[in-house]
Amino acid sequence: MSVDTTSAFQVGSLVRARGREWVVLPESEDDLLILRPLGATDEEIAGILPALETIEPASFPPPDPEVVGDARSARMLRDALKLGFRSSSGPFRSFGRLAVEPRPYQLVPLLMALKQDPVRLLIADDVGIGKTIEAALIARELLDRGDVQRLCVLCPPHLAEQWQQELRSKFHLSPELVLPSTARRLERGLKLNESLFEAYPQVIVSTDYIKSDRHREDFVRACPELVIVDEAHTFAFGARSAGRHQRHELLRRLAADPDRHLVLVTATPHSGKEDAFRSLLGILDEELGQLPEDLSGAEREADRRKVADHLVQRRRADIREYLVDTPFPDRLSRDHTYELTPEFKRLFDDALHWAREAIQDESGDKRRQRVRWWSALALLRAIGSSPAAAAATLRNRADNIAAATVEEADELGRRSVLDESGDEDAESLDTTPGVLAAGEPDEAGDVGERLHPDRRRLLDLARAAEALQADRDPKLAEATKLVKKLVADGFAPIIFCRFIDTAEYLAEHLRPALGRNVEVMAVTGRLAPAEREQRIEKLSQHEKRVLVATDCLSEGINLQDPFDAVVHYDLAWNPTRHEQREGRVDRYGQTAPEVRVITFYGSNSPVDGAVIKVLLEKHRTIRDSLGISVPVPVDSAKVGEAILEDLILRGRDDESIFEQLTLIDTVAEERRREFHEDWDSAMERERRSRTMFAQRTIKVDEVQRELEAVQTAIGSGVEVQRFVTDAIRANGGIVVEHAGGRLEAQLDEVPRGLRDMIGSAAVKDRFEIARSGALLLDRTHPIVDAIAAHTLDTALDPHVPGIAARCGVMRTDAVERRTTLLLLRLRIHLSTKSRTGTRELLAEDSRVLAYTGSPDAPQWLDDAAADGLLLAKPTTNVPPDQQRQFAANAVAALSGLQPELNRIAEEQAAETLATHRRVRDSARALGTPSARAQTPVDVLGLYVFVPEARD
Repeated sequence: MSVDTTSAFQVGSLVRARGREWVVLPESEDDLLILRPLGATDEEIAGILPALETIEPASFPPPDPEVVGDARSARMLRDALKLGFRSSSGPFRSFGRLAVEPRPYQLVPLLMALKQDPVRLLIADDVGIGKTIEAALIARELLDRGDVQRLCVLCPPHLAEQWQQELRSKFHLSPELVLPSTARRLERGLKLNESLFEAYPQVIVSTDYIKSDRHREDFVRACPELVIVDEAHTFAFGARSAGRHQRHELLRRLAADPDRHLVLVTATPHSGKEDAFRSLLGILDEELGQLPEDLSGAEREADRRKVADHLVQRRRADIREYLVDTPFPDRLSRDHTYELTPEFKRLFDDALHWAREAIQDESGDKRRQRVRWWSALALLRAIGSSPAAAAATLRNRADNIAAATVEEADELGRRSVLDESGDEDAESLDTTPGVLAAGEPDEAGDVGERLHPDRRRLLDLARAAEALQADRDPKLAEATKLVKKLVADGFAPIIFCRFIDTAEYLAEHLRPALGRNVEVMAVTGRLAPAEREQRIEKLSQHEKRVLVATDCLSEGINLQDPFDAVVHYDLAWNPTRHEQREGRVDRYGQTAPEVRVITFYGSNSPVDGAVIKVLLEKHRTIRDSLGISVPVPVDSAKVGEAILEDLILRGRDDESIFEQLTLIDTVAEERRREFHEDWDSAMERERRSRTMFAQRTIKVDEVQRELEAVQTAIGSGVEVQRFVTDAIRANGGIVVEHAGGRLEAQLDEVPRGLRDMIGSAAVKDRFEIARSGALLLDRTHPIVDAIAAHTLDTALDPHVPGIAARCGVMRTDAVERRTTLLLLRLRIHLSTKSRTGTRELLAEDSRVLAYTGSPDAPQWLDDAAADGLLLAKPTTNVPPDQQRQFAANAVAALSGLQPELNRIAEEQAAETLATHRRVRDSARALGTPSARAQTPVDVLGLYVFVPEARD
């Protein structure tokens, strides 16, 4: 039959089709109704054509007084209803769909974003605070409000899969990966002249994909309305890299669209350079990029406020006790040293002599001389890492041998030897460099007279390095003792190495040394990102585990679940790299109360000693003072290069470098004086910046208000835990509660239908942060979803026994007069206008009301008193006949109460509209949003509380 859906079936109304009741959803059109079964989840949403199937208006039936439940019914049914909402009526449209319960401080960027149109925000919180969650909250909310239809995350390639996993698992989004390896598959299904950015509304685009001119131009033309840029500091202007300049220009073009929403995410917005920071601010607002460096003083108050409107930058100390206690682990940092043996000193000296000669060789052009320079540095860096890396370097061809210019030779040399990447690709950091020049064989080959004398010398050095492996390697021996102690103390460490060969060498020797009970795996840039994830997941299944990794895992990857210690096997010449490594385990979500961080270096190593004195000690001092890290104001890699240059060029050939202690101390002191003053200035700028730009736009009480509204509308983690525990037990299951909030449930005796929905006979779960071997049960988890749906379905179906009934009668000392409690389900139709058109939204809510006295003149209790009745306990039994009579009288009185219930529903609709507008009060909002309650109101449950008989 054909019907006029625009008039007959409004958004939120009930209809009957296919033998059941459905709710009409906002996506419905005149010729196609999008419906969700009453009490069901989004997985059961269906489209029905009114022209082909019978669809009739429906009304929600009142509770049946002949089916009276026990004392738990009201609370169980209320919790099941609330946890089943996906379009909640709180201040945020998206929170019913989240598989994560944000910490209060994580709401601040969202509240800031909702006050802007377009959204232009720089999220620069410290490492480990949860910037991904904060950015994704903004994306989910803008999508659910209808402010945007499409989303793009622009990130380095090694972070793309993690972004996809986070958005899928925590935010129920389905983004496609747009990478060089996936683009061809995605393009196969495109129409003529259609962009994949138009075909796929949610995408994660890697920065290496948009390197090509064709892809970049297509991206700019068809870019989604909302763009999240991760590792945004690599898009800052002013760096040496041509790739970074290209990315900055891309971002500037995207920002030129006045309607585009931009969220920039980085833990290091300054990168030690004020102009880079200003360039990011200038992307958000051109005027911000033109502001002077010094914004202190009363006359700059307006400028400071404008910056603060677009910048959120907080330390861990700022948010640890923000409204609630956020559990961060205590970090215990210490140094651990080893001592080079005479054999190792001899190898180092021999390599240093070769390096001096190579650098002093003036044959060839300038490009070739720079290749020799970087080869010398590569060898010294590799020897300090491991004998395996040293041998590989001595046998490998120089990475920059094919460079066409001096500049290219220097760029390639820095990326292979120093702690630099191509700005966006951390995978280039761990390849072992080489020293062989063009024309020299790169195989071991014949060592006879046919080989160049210099080549024979390098092969001799390679053999000497190989001879110092395993038992003759003092660094490996001391590291083995260190790791054994960590594992014995109950820690699961990640050991970070500089080069692939070092990581594989270390893992190979740790396996037999640690024994069969400890699993050791290496993860390096040789593995594709997906293979790394698989290997880490496999390793995580072992009780005792050690991960040996290169810096391919030092950025953006969350490893706090399976690991709780970091060992810097090789010192990074960029202190920020140390901070990034440590941030993999020292972050929110780490369940261990303490994480260990160990800096491992040679006590008599000239290179390690200088790096410690010049870079790392200062870095620690600043971090202890400010509570955050301040990047080196000059290129820290250049400092490391200068240290090696000093050791090579200023040493004497007739004396071992280890005997020239005065030289080493002089080098360290000169380099320290050279740039520590600049570093101190950078620290003071950072201190002033955090004071001036402290986030005062969003007040704490505002966050508290919205947080309470969210928890009231959709429930909190505590309510999830209580509901799941009570529901499993009521269904015949066994629940054992362990310390730390972990539950273990046996489901053998629960009804088969529920067990099939859950899919497991034994479950180990938690409700806030999941430890290894346990799941995190959030309100949208399939287990919670299944239990809530089963509870609601069985309550609504009179033919199926359930644990919660729609009617109940209880004699209790919690009341002095007969009190009737009503559990209402409200459906509110929201209509908003934006630049993309009118958006119809459906918000759902539950409400608990209670009254005393006659239904003709009810005396309504306040909300707190009504909610308190859900915790009431029975004192004596009520005979079945009396139960049915009390229930029948209350049900019969519902028709007289309906006008008052409808009025309360309209009040709730007005409150929902007010909260919706309160958090989205941007100046560019179009038109006036409206909200209307769908009446008559659904009375889901009715419960009568009878006072104890008085003597």
